[in-house]
Amino acid sequence: MENYDNYLLSIVVPVYNEENGIDPFLKRTEKVMERLGCDYEIIFCLDPSTDHTREVIKENMKRNRSIKLITMSRRFRQAAATMAGVLNCSGDICVVIDVDLQDPPEVIEELVAKWKEGYDVVYAQRIDRQGETGIRKLIDSTAYRVINFLSSVEIPVDTADFRLINRRVIEELRRMPEADMFFRGMVSYIGFKQTAVRYHREARAEDESKYNRFWGEFRMGFHGIFCFSSKPLEFVTFLGAGMTGVGVLLSIIHGLQKKGPFEKKGISGTTALIWLIGGIQVFASGLLGEYITRIYDDVKGRQRYIIDEFDENLQDR
Repeated sequence: MENYDNYLLSIVVPVYNEENGIDPFLKRTEKVMERLGCDYEIIFCLDPSTDHTREVIKENMKRNRSIKLITMSRRFRQAAATMAGVLNCSGDICVVIDVDLQDPPEVIEELVAKWKEGYDVVYAQRIDRQGETGIRKLIDSTAYRVINFLSSVEIPVDTADFRLINRRVIEELRRMPEADMFFRGMVSYIGFKQTAVRYHREARAEDESKYNRFWGEFRMGFHGIFCFSSKPLEFVTFLGAGMTGVGVLLSIIHGLQKKGPFEKKGISGTTALIWLIGGIQVFASGLLGEYITRIYDDVKGRQRYIIDEFDENLQDR
């Protein structure tokens, strides 16, 4: 049973080389926490950085005991850093948000308000995306629809990891052992009562993103397809059946060419046909390889991430 009057809110923030973004993020987020009036913790999940991100976070921890820091043993990338924060948070509810202020911290108030209506998951759904090119918006929009067409789990379009989940969902995530962590897909798979809060996504406030956003989204798209769908394998099966049929037809034609009036005529484009069939075979092998790689990663049973230090900022309490 949820306690809507007395609860702890965890805010999980994956960071990498974000020394200039920490202070602006905290300034806005702490004001939101003051208005909510609840107990809270802000957990920065740091992929080891080459700038002074760690030092900036540590300085802020001295003035605010609600700020905590998880440092990864090496760079495990954003998905692993996010999951490390979610699975190690203490909150009754948890919000995942990026530090770059493209996802406004003020939306957290709306997420909490929706949670209090009885929802287990409240995801932030973008109305528009400021500061991004039309091509990038088109690619992302198309990618979501392709993933949903192929995937066995429907993932809300125009969403990222920015969302609120309750303790019930966190514990279900803990029971999901897969090595490839597609957070938004995993939350959609869990189900329960979910709803959206619509918002305007802002342009990035500080510097450029240090995570490779284009390649990161590409990787996330692959994870969305291969971790939550077997449809590509079904398509390859049908493709193989179709190619077999074409092969039988060409064999019949080739046999007729050696007899009767067709004897002097030959099939053109043999080389092109060989390249086509070879390309399809390579594509199908690569497709199988994507699934086999994920099975291999899961079978190894290695940790999805390793934490070097979890500074819970408990001194002098």
